[in-house]
Amino acid sequence: MIPEADLIAFLQWALPRLGLRWAGFRRVRGTVCKRLCRRLGELGLRSLAPYRIRLETDPGEWAELDALCRISVSRFYRDRAVWQALEQEILPRLTAQARARGADRLRCWSAGCASGEEPYTLALLFALGAPGPRPLPPEILATDADPRLLARARRACYPPSSLRELPERWRGAFQPCAGERCLRSEHRGAVRFLVQDIRREQPADGFDLILCRNLAFTYFAAPLQARIAQRLAECLVAGGDLVLGTHESLPEPPPATLVPQRPWLWVRERD
Repeated sequence: MIPEADLIAFLQWALPRLGLRWAGFRRVRGTVCKRLCRRLGELGLRSLAPYRIRLETDPGEWAELDALCRISVSRFYRDRAVWQALEQEILPRLTAQARARGADRLRCWSAGCASGEEPYTLALLFALGAPGPRPLPPEILATDADPRLLARARRACYPPSSLRELPERWRGAFQPCAGERCLRSEHRGAVRFLVQDIRREQPADGFDLILCRNLAFTYFAAPLQARIAQRLAECLVAGGDLVLGTHESLPEPPPATLVPQRPWLWVRERD
């Protein structure tokens, strides 16, 4: 058994080399430490010293370590107040703006989508939201660095616990299957999944809405946060919205084109 203090010291050494920051991992360090110990067992190593040597001699092992540090906790309708604001305020405004410039759909990006709960929640919001004027049809791009998570997302089947915060009126969008709840096919078509690491690349510009929650501005190191914040701002159309996690904030100073609306919501100024 490797002492926790040694595991923490190792992570404090390794994380900056991956563009990550220790502060973001304090609450989830137990998960990462367990994964790290399991990896050492797979390699037949009994301590961290030979693992550091392996990292220094085998660049491919850094990719393995990077995968161990990905935190993919998610669920449908996470942070209810955010989804209510999207339904009641943000999507109607974005729809009006898009129609005014002649667009026929809203382009949305879920960055760091893990196994798909967030982009599918957004698709359900468009399809099953409160009665009233309907938003434009969505085109939702969902990206993540982990192809295994995206394979789960495309399958679209989840344990019942993942749906515990979902509004009751949306439960009919799922059907039971072997102890899981699988999203019906008619609610999947708006979402397209793409393997992409936001630290290294981003999709083309022109998004009305970007959800980048509980990823870059929690786990990434400050210089990387600043670069990603600038790139996210550039990916938004004028008047488009960037949604962060409810406990996140943009690095200081934020991109000049982004204006805060509330702690977790930023809007790109019009040109």
